[in-house]
Amino acid sequence: MDQRELDSRVKALHKASQANEPAANLITILEMLKKANPTEEMLRTTKAGIVVGKLRGNPTKEVAKVATEVVSQWKKGVEAEKRAKGLKNVAASAKSVSPAASKAASPAPPKPLVVGSGSKKHFEGDPEKRTYKADRVDIHRTGVSVRDNCIGLLYNGLAYRSREPPESVVLRAVEVESAAFKAYKGETKEYKDKIRSLFQNLKVKTNAELGRNVMSGALAPDRFVVMSSKELMSAQQRREDAELEIENMKKAQVPMAEKSISDSLECGNCKKKMVSYTQAQTRSADEPMTTFCECMNCGKRWKFS
Repeated sequence: MDQRELDSRVKALHKASQANEPAANLITILEMLKKANPTEEMLRTTKAGIVVGKLRGNPTKEVAKVATEVVSQWKKGVEAEKRAKGLKNVAASAKSVSPAASKAASPAPPKPLVVGSGSKKHFEGDPEKRTYKADRVDIHRTGVSVRDNCIGLLYNGLAYRSREPPESVVLRAVEVESAAFKAYKGETKEYKDKIRSLFQNLKVKTNAELGRNVMSGALAPDRFVVMSSKELMSAQQRREDAELEIENMKKAQVPMAEKSISDSLECGNCKKKMVSYTQAQTRSADEPMTTFCECMNCGKRWKFS
């Protein structure tokens, strides 16, 4: 993690703390900072030590614990940095004496899961097979199994066909779950149904832009969790549904040799119960059929679904 990314994470942590966001959000950012190995100069410039240090007194024990671990790890890193500087000249001298031997003795570094340069990192591997289990991500962020499982489901949807690093995906999944939990007032049926709906829409191959917009922040979590089924669709899906509806309506309106007559439908014009009707699936398969009516007495036509 370079200085720019460290500064960004520290600012996000400070903002989340000031806004009294859920403890899960603070822990997620702290876990990412724990993976950093900042220099003394980076800590001084970004004031990271001050921001994280204050959280050691957080009333939530888990937040305080992780913050303490981060500070302790950074202190050890700074001490190691100082020792390394003291040995720098000795190491340089040894390298110049036998560069070939040094090169041969150094093993090849292991291939990382997330690679890149600077702050632009990306996931390495098959993006279509990504899950929180495959990415070795800990989804236990709230201490509630139902909510943690929902975070895992959202992670699987957001990570599908994405090159974003695991820490970015799980942070966004936590934010979306938190927004849904708030919008639907807890672990309600609406909350669970919405999480499943969001996952299903994120997994549609022709709707890749939805996941990209959520990950980039162009689509805010609180907006994302209240979007309707139609709003969640891709432009292509909406266009295909519209074309299907038009096509089915045309087919339904073709004159038929014999129509069904209902004695329960009443014409709103002449009040007679002499209404013929036909039915057709004019929209997508999960929508109700459309009924086309015609009064045999006055000729009035209408439809309903």
